[in-house]
Amino acid sequence: MAFIIQTHGRLHEWVADEKGYFTDEGLDYEFRTLMPARWSCEKTTDEAPEEVKSGAFESMEAGRPVSISSACHWTTNMAASAGHGQLWPEAYAVTPAGIYVPPESDITEPEHLADVEVAVGYHSGSHYSTVQHLERFLEPEQIKLRFGGLLHDRLDLLIDRKIAAASCFGSTLYLLQQLGFQKIVDTSYMKANLVSPDADYEDVRKYFRALKRAQADIDLRPELYTHYHLKEMPAKYHDIADVRTFGPGDRIVFDSYSREIFESTHEWILERSFFPEDEQDVFRGGYEKSVAVVS
Repeated sequence: MAFIIQTHGRLHEWVADEKGYFTDEGLDYEFRTLMPARWSCEKTTDEAPEEVKSGAFESMEAGRPVSISSACHWTTNMAASAGHGQLWPEAYAVTPAGIYVPPESDITEPEHLADVEVAVGYHSGSHYSTVQHLERFLEPEQIKLRFGGLLHDRLDLLIDRKIAAASCFGSTLYLLQQLGFQKIVDTSYMKANLVSPDADYEDVRKYFRALKRAQADIDLRPELYTHYHLKEMPAKYHDIADVRTFGPGDRIVFDSYSREIFESTHEWILERSFFPEDEQDVFRGGYEKSVAVVS
């Protein structure tokens, strides 16, 4: 059975495919480039839904059609705890992220975000990281979120001035910086990996060995690969996105996503009631059942 690889809004899979690293590892794979569904594919921001209460967790719950999937470590942690796959403990990633406002905004410091709606993705990295980082500056009741859809939906809302602030990452972050949008709070966060129930662990190891080689290439000469950011952006932004100014985005760390990280993250999520209390029993898988045994 072919190992199904999907790009994750980062450069690594593109580089590993381009340079034949997956093939070098003997991985029988299928490379898919799937642009996530967005309301903005068919509607303008004037027609956008007020809120979109579906995100990364819900997509993992439904079952993503890939052998391994990457998302914020909060979502991956909870999806693994609920039995939707197993968290791979031998690597994680760090993604640059931030809360951005238009150039003309009166918001110039984090405290100005009190009672201001910040567009985030529901049960996704932007959701959790926005709360985590704003807790340093605001009281919980002052943090106001608007579930503005997926990443490029929030980009549309912000560029069209339909929202005062939005949490963004990846290629959208670099585009916003290029267009003069201001970062008010850095919200960088960890991502983890969810292995599908039918994936072969040896194939997962081959996959990560290839990504490790790609990471070294990106570290050495990032400017050679930033053109791949265009592959992760809607076509309407290609003419204005100068990828020569973009950074490398995610960095994969080939180190342990430990028991301590797993358990403290899980506790943090439950303490803040991101999921209703009457649904929390489903997330009791624990470290042993939720994390792949790779030794």
